[in-house]
Amino acid sequence: MSKCLLKADVRYLVALLALLGIITLFLILAPMKDVFLLPRTKYGLVFDAGSTHTALYIYQWPADKENDTGIVNQVETCAVPGPGISSYADNPALAGASLKPCLDKAMTIIPAKLQRDTPTYLGATAGMRLLREQNSTKAEQVFAEVVKAIRQYPVDFRGAQILTGNEEGSFGWITVNYLLETLVKFSFAEKWEHPQATEVLGALDLGGASTQITFQPGGTIEDKNTSVLFRLYGTNYSLYTHSYLCYGQTQALKMLLAALREGSSSPQRILHPCYPKGYQENITTTDLYDSPCVPAPSTPSTAQVLTVTGTGDPVACRTAIQKLFNFTCGAHRTCGFNGIYQPPVQGQFFAFSGFYYTFHFLNLTGQQSLGHVNSTIWAFCNTTWKELVENFPEEKERLHMYCSFAVYILTLLLDGYKFDEHTWSSIHFSRKVANTDVGWTLGYMLNLTNMIPSETPQQGIALQRSMWMAATVTLFIMLFLCFWLFTAICHQRKLVSYETF
Repeated sequence: MSKCLLKADVRYLVALLALLGIITLFLILAPMKDVFLLPRTKYGLVFDAGSTHTALYIYQWPADKENDTGIVNQVETCAVPGPGISSYADNPALAGASLKPCLDKAMTIIPAKLQRDTPTYLGATAGMRLLREQNSTKAEQVFAEVVKAIRQYPVDFRGAQILTGNEEGSFGWITVNYLLETLVKFSFAEKWEHPQATEVLGALDLGGASTQITFQPGGTIEDKNTSVLFRLYGTNYSLYTHSYLCYGQTQALKMLLAALREGSSSPQRILHPCYPKGYQENITTTDLYDSPCVPAPSTPSTAQVLTVTGTGDPVACRTAIQKLFNFTCGAHRTCGFNGIYQPPVQGQFFAFSGFYYTFHFLNLTGQQSLGHVNSTIWAFCNTTWKELVENFPEEKERLHMYCSFAVYILTLLLDGYKFDEHTWSSIHFSRKVANTDVGWTLGYMLNLTNMIPSETPQQGIALQRSMWMAATVTLFIMLFLCFWLFTAICHQRKLVSYETF
């Protein structure tokens, strides 16, 4: 073909090939270049509708990162006024109205142009689980009102639900390990990576109506009802998790009070060994027996006023609290309490919510020894009400309950979850990590928005390969067309030469 080409044709061919080379090079290098755009921010809202109160958590993250999974930060927390939504069973409209001050606050934080793209969730825990057991119709009415209230705001509302106990424990575990970067870590190369040789931490949660324990055991989980499997960023996690309904600190101490009344010589007068000496209060039987956790006596009676008097006896307090549990394991070789299977605790643990707040008040969140913890609690429980009020005037509303809370936590962790003097040091009492509250809400949002994918994203690699293939095919086609074009030109010139001849 080259013999029939003129010099001009050769120049055209060279120019065309150069152009094809530039185009191909651009296609190859394009996916390797960073595209600089203005940073985008996304927001997320999660209501934690607990048994005693509701809180709104406002999260944000940079959306220009890989798979829209930039590091999540907590922007703000808003405490919803009033009690938990389950308390509005007889007036459900108030449950919805109670959420509005915090929603209004969120609208001042999230830019208006981003509000309609803000995923919003409400998760209810043990308080609503108990109400559903007690009266499912009232539970549905409360939920209908909170949904109606949230839908009045310009957000991407994705639903309200009652979490199971295992979900509550599992999402708390995800939150802990996400914040501590044991699941995924954002590298200097601005990519999420699974950290190598990093152990995950267990999660210990104590609410008002339930308590959860979640951890990765050393062996096989024998009871599948306590097993949950997560695949996060290409790594499988087989977790043990269990939630004990009625063993949150509020409900447990109601059970304690009912048990003390049952053992009292006078049903109207209760001597309480966990309350400080010199403290006295009146409660009604209606308030005491208002939960499925505390069944009313078999012989019903009209509402009565009960007088509760503190005796400040920590030994009797611990004995009374231990009677709330059944520590016999039955058919299980290893168990927690009440016959529930539990493998031996293993690894480090994060203890938050009620565990943290009580121990923080007693200044016991600094990894002190079990001996020091015991002596501190015993000394506090032996302090009279008069001395406590003088020392802690700002805590007067809950001050009489801290001995009960502390002894209950010790009993739950040591006798219930089977920590001992050797494993006690593995428990870290904490409220926040990196200015973000530890609890189930962040893990819940991360899971529902798929911000921790089950597999490592391969989108960038796939795109790069596809561009290479497109560039190669394009070059091949263009070269074929060039070859065909100049072959045709040569053939035409030969015919002209023959005709001239």
